[in-house]
Amino acid sequence: MRKWMIVAAVAAVFGLSACNNGDSEVIVKTKDGNITKEEFYNEMKARVGKEVIRDLVHEKVLSKKYKVTDKEIDKEIENLKEMYGTQYDLVVQQNGEKAIRDMVKLDLLRQKAAMEDIKVTDKELKDYYKNYKPKIRASHILVKDEKTAEEIKTKLDKGEDFAKLAKQYSQDPGSAPNGGDLGWFGPGKMVKEFEDAAYKLKVGQVSDPVKTDYGYHIIKVTDKEEKKPFNEMKEEIEFEVKQSKLDPAKVQSKVEKLIKDAKVEIEDKDLQDVLK
Repeated sequence: MRKWMIVAAVAAVFGLSACNNGDSEVIVKTKDGNITKEEFYNEMKARVGKEVIRDLVHEKVLSKKYKVTDKEIDKEIENLKEMYGTQYDLVVQQNGEKAIRDMVKLDLLRQKAAMEDIKVTDKELKDYYKNYKPKIRASHILVKDEKTAEEIKTKLDKGEDFAKLAKQYSQDPGSAPNGGDLGWFGPGKMVKEFEDAAYKLKVGQVSDPVKTDYGYHIIKVTDKEEKKPFNEMKEEIEFEVKQSKLDPAKVQSKVEKLIKDAKVEIEDKDLQDVLK
């Protein structure tokens, strides 16, 4: 994420200024002197130039052979939101959503290039499908002791409103103000005890108190995605299985080969070793 924060913040500006190398047009004026586009370009090049020009070359070359859809980017963005939470929102506020989407697209292009050489069997795909669990949406009320949890469950059994009780009792500061809503999540996103209990519930059903290291949870499932037929999911599953087999060395090796085949020539002498 740190790399994204640096590159996303300067990539667009660097790209614009790069085509004006040698331009003495003033972009900042002060009483103590001005800053020109040439000065700006040289400073940006010295600080982050090699990283940015490498990414631009990769995007240019890989985009000719591989395609990334908006849907694929959206899915990766959702994964990042789940992984980084409020930190992701901060990066978007600082750099804009487009910059993040561009970085996600580039990462997917690199992955697709490496996936081209990865083989998977029908058995692997069917085993993945068999164990696949669709996302669910749930709310919870978290308290520290079992007695309080049982008292809340009794109130719910008598028909009291789940969201109101969550706001009143839940000690989860992230979800309590929203009536306990945790949003959508899939396997591996919650602790095992919580996940196991949640996936056993039907939509609208409320669990008995569930103990985890965080305390006692009362869980309510509010929505569930349907598990699509295997044939409809096969392409998505193949991508997921191949992605699970990727490692940084495979990605780097494949991308380096494609860049070499593209016969890239960097004219700026200060950046000529960036792809080595």
